[in-house]
Amino acid sequence: MILADAVPRVASAAVALIAVDGAVVAAQATGELVRYTDTDFALAAERPPVSRDSAFDLASISKLFTTAAILSLVEDGVLALDTPIAEWLPGRDPRITLRRLLTHTAGLQPTRRIDLELPNADPATRMAAIVDTPVTGPVGGPYLYTDVGMVTAGRVAEVAAGLPLEELVRARVTAPLGLSTTRYRPGPDNVAATEWKPERGGIVRGEVHDETAYGLGGVAGHAGLFSTADDVLRFGETLRLGGGPILRPGTVAEMLRDQGAEGAAFRHGLGVRIGDPAIVGPLDGAFGHSGFTGTSLVVTTRATVVLLTNAVHPIRGRDGIRPLRHAIAAEAARLS
Repeated sequence: MILADAVPRVASAAVALIAVDGAVVAAQATGELVRYTDTDFALAAERPPVSRDSAFDLASISKLFTTAAILSLVEDGVLALDTPIAEWLPGRDPRITLRRLLTHTAGLQPTRRIDLELPNADPATRMAAIVDTPVTGPVGGPYLYTDVGMVTAGRVAEVAAGLPLEELVRARVTAPLGLSTTRYRPGPDNVAATEWKPERGGIVRGEVHDETAYGLGGVAGHAGLFSTADDVLRFGETLRLGGGPILRPGTVAEMLRDQGAEGAAFRHGLGVRIGDPAIVGPLDGAFGHSGFTGTSLVVTTRATVVLLTNAVHPIRGRDGIRPLRHAIAAEAARLS
């Protein structure tokens, strides 16, 4: 009923899963994977139905997967949270560390439209430019949300491990967990459409919505992953239960510890938000992350709550995603 009240008003497609003590207690999928053809909300001739196994652009939930891969490398001694990233990216400001990148306290600007800055450059050239972004704010705080920082963190992992981020996430996170539908650049099959973008020829489907990630080839530390609700649920349950088999319990405890970033509307762990009022609703103290496309993952000591939507289809800025997230969280609180 909650999704039926929101679809297609808030998003043309939505899937919600709630698990309590490891068992799914509520599941719903409704809407159409492609509903509109343009910004005038003209209906598409073919509107395939959404299902529980449909994939959505996770947007910033990708950051949690990047973080898990990085922390796995930390466990293996390949990376260190408090070592200057200049060890792996020579020439970078010595005050920048992975801990500061993962808590958005490295003094980096929020974003760079590198696709517009370097319209004819290849992904590698664009990545080098982002990594070279200068520090323009206080280092160590206050909190300043920055995709640039998470892109840089992902690049540090690539250089240290000698593998592309896509392979790192697969080898250290998705493959060990059996997340077969969680991937970058999936193509359009059974994937929810996102925004109408004239520079890409119309409605985007099966390629990353985020412009920076798209300009970097579809894979970046801050965005790019697509997944189904069941895969995201399994990932959230893994963190809820202590990290096995991808991370040790002590590592997850550090990931979920308040890192002391000041100036945010929530507490911040490593790559993860704690008590974010935009998504947790009545689930006080829950951790997780939201995604610009209309996704969210919320985890408590007992429950894991997944909401996947395409609230940017066919345009961004549609009303209602925050109340929908709160309504799903409230249902999880009722069932817990």
